[in-house]
Amino acid sequence: MTESAALTDISGDYTLDTAHSRLGFVARHAVVTKVRGQFAEWTATAHIDTANPAASSVTLTINPASVSTGSADRDGHLTSPDFFDVANFPEWKFVSTDVARDGNEWTVTGDLTIKDVTKPVTIEFDETGSAKDPFGNIRVGFEGDVTVNRKDWGLTWNAALETGGVLVSEKIKLEFDISAIKNA
Repeated sequence: MTESAALTDISGDYTLDTAHSRLGFVARHAVVTKVRGQFAEWTATAHIDTANPAASSVTLTINPASVSTGSADRDGHLTSPDFFDVANFPEWKFVSTDVARDGNEWTVTGDLTIKDVTKPVTIEFDETGSAKDPFGNIRVGFEGDVTVNRKDWGLTWNAALETGGVLVSEKIKLEFDISAIKNA
């Protein structure tokens, strides 16, 4: 465990603390810069089994209409039929199919459904620590990321640049900063 870790066994059922967690993404824009965004509304539950990591599981639900990139115009375009089409697809889901552990490193594989397309994704996580907070809650922290090709989920809109290349990169990095509280 890391220096901040306080518990020797974090096994149990957990619920995401969304006030202290972030689900974000990074996309290259116009070849020259990165645009960062996040989702404000999402929920997750996890069962952690440190002795038998394969018995662990994660379920994540995302409201794509809650996307925030710092630009109302861009957010509006992302929620439109060009990208997320939130009117027809108001929910995304990730359901784990396999969990493995090597020390403080966890590998979570599962099915990610965006719009009406489901594809497998493997996310590498670092266990960043565990603690009992001042309110008596057992907390665990994880950080992870994965790079996916948005076209795999039918998110194909783009615009060509006069100088070559495209406006929005196909590769999108998903970032997870997780704080979860053990269920009572």
